[in-house]
Amino acid sequence: MSAVELNDVVKRYGALEVVHSIKLSVSPGEFVVLVGPSGCGKSTTLRMVAGLEDISDGTISIGGRVVNRVAPKDRDVAMVFQNYALYPHLNVAENIAFGLRVRGEKNDVVEAAVNEAAAILDLMPYLKRKPADLSGGQRQRVAMGRAIVRKPQVFLFDEPLSNLDAKLRTQMRAEIKRLHKRMDVTSIYVTHDQVEAMTLADRIVVMNGGRVEQVGSPMELFLNPANAFVASFLGSPPMNLVAARVEAANGAAVACVDGNVPVQFRMPAAIAAGMRAGQKVLVGLRPEHLDIEVGRPGADTQEIATAVDLVEPLGSEALLHCRIGGQPVVAKVDTPVDGRSLSDVARLAIPTARLHVFDVETGKAINGQA
Repeated sequence: MSAVELNDVVKRYGALEVVHSIKLSVSPGEFVVLVGPSGCGKSTTLRMVAGLEDISDGTISIGGRVVNRVAPKDRDVAMVFQNYALYPHLNVAENIAFGLRVRGEKNDVVEAAVNEAAAILDLMPYLKRKPADLSGGQRQRVAMGRAIVRKPQVFLFDEPLSNLDAKLRTQMRAEIKRLHKRMDVTSIYVTHDQVEAMTLADRIVVMNGGRVEQVGSPMELFLNPANAFVASFLGSPPMNLVAARVEAANGAAVACVDGNVPVQFRMPAAIAAGMRAGQKVLVGLRPEHLDIEVGRPGADTQEIATAVDLVEPLGSEALLHCRIGGQPVVAKVDTPVDGRSLSDVARLAIPTARLHVFDVETGKAINGQA
């Protein structure tokens, strides 16, 4: 296992800078996921670690060795690509063994390594098949097997599940997580799918516009997003962001939402301490934290007037497309078992402690520190 260090890494194409001074430390054995929208620089960053892209500035270290000028084949990394990159004329065993053959390894070493990887990935019945005779999930497992036999210091995954259907993606996520647990190799994984990031990562790196927005464990980022971008990117459905302005009411700060039915959000004390009258803010509401059960005594909740536009039944749960102060909001709620119609919901409840607030101008979370 080896650590990976990116220190002020920059990538430019001519005068255009697409990756801006990235700092990141990946511990030995850690599974780190780079996530963000298309064009945010995550794949470019991964390719710089692999040596497939030159860096314009900064340093990249693998296992304590600076690899800025080290060829990809000498970095001791193995990369799994989105498009599998299998040789169509070779069978599964030959594809897995290809890198070892190029190295000149002995036949018995190659055969043992191929059988070990095939056993790990449940490919033993398919060793004599050609890629054309395999499903998408099986092809991706062959690509992973080719990486495994090299026993690299670092695994690099570049959106490996993007070409699979939803069911296969779910299966392959579990395969990759089991593989990492078994092999305990430092891994960096790139995806635009926040569900993949949340389910696979020890730590997530959220990128946007070539910059790192926030780094942390999946639940750290989900519960305490540093800014409105991270808040709206992670979560399915994503966090609702309702535009409001800060006013004082009864000696405390409230966020007011205008509309046909004005709404006031009482702020947690820690957040209120960092707000100022007249400030324009975004109030963040996780769909999972909104509840149709109103009027419960004793809980520190507040009730919000709403109007339901659309109900999406999901079985035990449903998505309510609502409006709060005229602004669209999605609530993810349990399906009532008493026959009530979700279309008739007129109020939603949310614990005050679950509110998030972001400054409109900076996008940063307001946490009580002025």
